[in-house]
Amino acid sequence: MSKQMSHLDNIPSTPGKFKMDKSPYIHNRLRWHSSLAKLTFWSFMFLGLILIFFFRSPSSNPLPQDPSRRSLRTYNWGGPAWEKRVRSSARIRSRNGISVLVTGAAGFVGTHVSAALKRRGDGVLGLDNFNDYYDPSLKRARQALLERSGVFIVEGDINDSALLRKLFEVVAFTHVMHLAAQAGVRYAMENPGSYVHSNIAGFVNLLEVCKSANPQPAIVWASSSSVYGLNTKVPFSERDRTDQPASLYAATKKAGEEIAHTYNHIYGLSLTGLRFFTVYGPWGRPDMAYFFFTRDILKGKSISIFEAANHGTVARDFTYIDDIVKGCLAALDTAEKSTGSGGKKKGPAQLRLFNLGNTSPVPVSDLVSILERLLKVNAKRNIMKLPRNGDVQFTHANISLAQRELGYKPSTDLQTGLKKFVRWYLSYYSGGKKAAG
Repeated sequence: MSKQMSHLDNIPSTPGKFKMDKSPYIHNRLRWHSSLAKLTFWSFMFLGLILIFFFRSPSSNPLPQDPSRRSLRTYNWGGPAWEKRVRSSARIRSRNGISVLVTGAAGFVGTHVSAALKRRGDGVLGLDNFNDYYDPSLKRARQALLERSGVFIVEGDINDSALLRKLFEVVAFTHVMHLAAQAGVRYAMENPGSYVHSNIAGFVNLLEVCKSANPQPAIVWASSSSVYGLNTKVPFSERDRTDQPASLYAATKKAGEEIAHTYNHIYGLSLTGLRFFTVYGPWGRPDMAYFFFTRDILKGKSISIFEAANHGTVARDFTYIDDIVKGCLAALDTAEKSTGSGGKKKGPAQLRLFNLGNTSPVPVSDLVSILERLLKVNAKRNIMKLPRNGDVQFTHANISLAQRELGYKPSTDLQTGLKKFVRWYLSYYSGGKKAAG
C-alpha cells in the first residue's frame, strides 16, 4: 500500500497548471507524452478491471448486485463421479444407522455433528454454500477435516431447489439435520435481506423438497434461544411466550418455528426444532464474543464488555459444543418418521421444540476473567452500555423437557470448555500470529 501511495504521490495533482513553453515543438512533444501517459494509465486500469473480474469466480464470491442474496452462487454439480461421491458419503455403515443430509455442514455446529454421525457409522452428506459472513478459510479447514473422515460436502445453496431434488434422487435420506442459516444478531442491522433469504426462504425451500420426497425424511433443525427475546421470566421454558423478538435474527428463527408447524400440519413432516443457547468451543465462529475476545486479548487490543441499565450484569448460558452435539444426535435418534407421501399427509406427525443449554448462566465479565487466566494475558476492558442492536441482557435455559425426552444432560462447565477452545485456537492460529476472523 505504501509503495502504491508513493507512486501516486509522483503524479502531479493538478497537471497543466504549470507554465508551458510556447515552442510548438516542445508543446506538441509534451502533448504527445501526455496523451501517451493517459493511454498507458487507462490501459493499465482496463487490464486491472479485466483481471479483477476474471479472478472473481462466481463459485467463490457473493453476487455483488444484491447483498440480500449473498449466499446464492453458481456451482458445478452433477455427473457420474459426483453422484458416486454423494452415495459413498451417505452410505450407512452400521446395523441400525441412519442416512442424514446435514445442511450448513462446514459451519461450527454442522462440522461437529457431521463428524459425530460419521464416527458412529451413519451415512452423512454435507451441504454448504461457504459464504463469506466470516472467514471462508475456516470453513474450508473444517471441510478438509470432514473429508479426511469420509464426509463429502456438496457445495451448494439451500435455495437451489434443483440441487436439493437431485440429492434426494441420488440418496433416500432418512433424516435431515438442517443447520444452514444466516447467523449473528448484530449483522441483521447491516444486511437484513440475507436473514430472510436464508432463514425463511431457504427453510421453506428445503421443506418443499422434503415434503415431496418419497419417503419423506424426519427433520431436525436449529432454532435459537434468541426467540425468547425480551422475556424477563427465567429460566426460559419451551412453554414461555416467544412473540417479542429483540432482533431480526430472532424474528426469522421464530418465523421458522411457525413455518415448521405449518408443514407438519399440512404435509405430515416430522419436525424437531432445537433452541441453541450460546454454543462455543473448538472450530467455533469468529463473530462470537469468546472467539474475538481471545483474538483481541492476544493482540493487546481493548475489548468491549457490555453492561445493562443501572450497571446490570449481562450473562449468557454458554453451552459447550460436545453437549450440543449430544442433543442433536438424541433428537435425530428419537425423531419419528414423517407420515406423508408424495406431498400428502396420511396421519398426525411428530412436532417438537427443545431448549439445548447448559442451565448455568455466566456473566460476560467472568468469561473474560477465565480467558485472561488461560491466555496468561490481562485484558484491556472497555465497559460499555448494552446497545440497542438486538442483544439481550441474559439467557438461561430450562432443559427439563430435553432431559426427559432426549436424555440430554450437559456435562462441560465454562472453565473446562474454554480451556479446550483456547488450546485449539493457539494451535490453529499458530500462537495467535495468523489473522483470525
